[in-house]
Amino acid sequence: MLIDTKKSPYAKVYSLPQNSVKWQPGFWLDRFNTCVDETIPHILSVFADKESFFHQVENFKIAAGLSDGEFRGTPYGDGDFYKLMEGLTYAYAHRNDPEIDATLDEYITLIAAAQQPDGYISTKQIIGEKLSNGTFRHGDVNDFEEYNFGHLFTSACVHYRVTGKENFLNIARHCAEYLEGMYRGILEEGKAHTAVCPSHYMGLFEMYRTTGEEKYLAMGKTAIAIRDMVENGSDDNQDRIPLKEHRKIVGHAVRSTYLYAGAADMYLETGDESLPAVLDSCWDNLMNSKIYINGGCGALYTGTSPFGMLLDAQYVHQAFGYEYQLPNITAYNETCGTLGHIFWANRMFAREPKAEYMDLIEGSYYNLVLAAVSLDGRKYFYENMLRRTKDLDYPVMWPVERSGYFSCFCCPTNVSRSIPEAVDYSYRVSADAVWCGMYGANEASISLENGAAFNLTQETNYPWSGNIRIKISDLTSPFTLKVRVPGWVDKGSITYGDMTRSLSEVNGKTYVGVPITKAGDVDIFFDMPVRMMEAHPKVEEDTSQVCITRGPLVYCAESHDICGDMDGIMVLSDATFEESSYEIGGFPMVALTCDAARVVRAADYNPDALYQPIKVKGLEGTKLRLIPYFAWDNRGFGEMRTWFPVHYNFGTRF
Repeated sequence: MLIDTKKSPYAKVYSLPQNSVKWQPGFWLDRFNTCVDETIPHILSVFADKESFFHQVENFKIAAGLSDGEFRGTPYGDGDFYKLMEGLTYAYAHRNDPEIDATLDEYITLIAAAQQPDGYISTKQIIGEKLSNGTFRHGDVNDFEEYNFGHLFTSACVHYRVTGKENFLNIARHCAEYLEGMYRGILEEGKAHTAVCPSHYMGLFEMYRTTGEEKYLAMGKTAIAIRDMVENGSDDNQDRIPLKEHRKIVGHAVRSTYLYAGAADMYLETGDESLPAVLDSCWDNLMNSKIYINGGCGALYTGTSPFGMLLDAQYVHQAFGYEYQLPNITAYNETCGTLGHIFWANRMFAREPKAEYMDLIEGSYYNLVLAAVSLDGRKYFYENMLRRTKDLDYPVMWPVERSGYFSCFCCPTNVSRSIPEAVDYSYRVSADAVWCGMYGANEASISLENGAAFNLTQETNYPWSGNIRIKISDLTSPFTLKVRVPGWVDKGSITYGDMTRSLSEVNGKTYVGVPITKAGDVDIFFDMPVRMMEAHPKVEEDTSQVCITRGPLVYCAESHDICGDMDGIMVLSDATFEESSYEIGGFPMVALTCDAARVVRAADYNPDALYQPIKVKGLEGTKLRLIPYFAWDNRGFGEMRTWFPVHYNFGTRF
């Protein structure tokens, strides 16, 4: 979700106006087109199907009195539909297709018809009250009403900024009036519940930025303050202790990342001095001990609160778990958790433009967001494992293959808005500087507060190549180009005119300023060697193993590309990797091939035994092909690994 922090008093950088940047032919334009042409229409067909589990469009019709029937689907389905509409709005911004505009207006009219006279809009409750079936407003904290409101707010703000129309924004305003009245009642009574998955924090602050109306700022502050009024809160909802005391990230991954994104929004608007310690401590706790190498977070399907001991322990779904508790086969890593982390990182970057935040955004996009949808754009992962075996002896909560249809569609809809929005992470600006974000072929038209106006054209085959050319034209006055040097860079260069600056590992995860005084080209080179990454020794499942990366991409291997059993493969510590062009489903990519070793087992080895004496005859040579992690599970079912045992091939005995 694009945020407009240009007028936020505590933001140091802000986004460009909507539609200032457009992808040009290359990696990201391909992903954008697939999302707009395949993913969004596919999800819309699921929601518009009266016979589907969701029939989300039908829910709005029943709530509006245009159809008869009962509510079906998930209680958060309204919010998921609003996310899909946000994706449609981004598609319209870049396509300017009148059919998309007409489709949006059609659904906005339907939502307006379903909205109640007092502004309330959540179809499960509206239909329940019509049918007197025992479902009513705010009867269950897990009915996600405020979650639905929040996605309405953000989608309506984006729609207004793109189209200039107020039809969707007026629905959001009316809904906010209802919420404002509800808050007055809570404050008078002095009791509250915590709204789960608090998207409305972000939504209310964005309503303030979009409209300039102070009441939305006050409502955002009230919404967060209400958390501390909850009695007998839980770590699952992060309301067991007051927000200002948070120092570790615990509980449900989506609920926490949405919470901290909203808290970061409040800081950007108010400068509340109690919040940086919360935001920085929880960020560091996640990044230093609870995040996967592919950007996934929320490691456990179910867990107990790390703060709960013995009889005080609490059940937590989609739990972060303890520090370094990062299983691979059962990794939960819900896509929405990582997207929430991206939203949070975006706001942290606005507060303090450090390269580490944009590194996280870029890496999470490449290695989890794109992995959550198939290359053809029509099948999805809810969770994102890092290893898939031939079979499991126990059930898991979600399919281990991508599916075009499953019972919770929050992740596909979140992806449907986030991939079209990715272009807006290309640049951030401050008064006299442009900050490079995610790299990719694009064109941008930019005006800065210092009077500089110019066009940028970025030419690159990133992420396959580390060569990036930024062409600057129509320059009216000087500015500074802030070049982001990703954390994986240990060699490279930046050239502009007569200036060449060499880059080394000390420049990784930093910004390098280039003073731009005349039109011309800035040539950036980031060396992209293949790297073997190892995990902290306390990450037990990755002990004595390595993960292969190149540039911003995590690589993996599938059984489609090897002969024999995946479990016996070992990567050689001195392996040389050959880069080659490769295609899966017509999608071009860079694959890696290396010599590897395979463990040769004795004939009486029992693969089903829990324990047995070691029965290894030796090692034999084999070849290993690796593909980008985002491209896995596009060739049918098979094994997959991101972490491999390593054979330290030093030829020395001790």
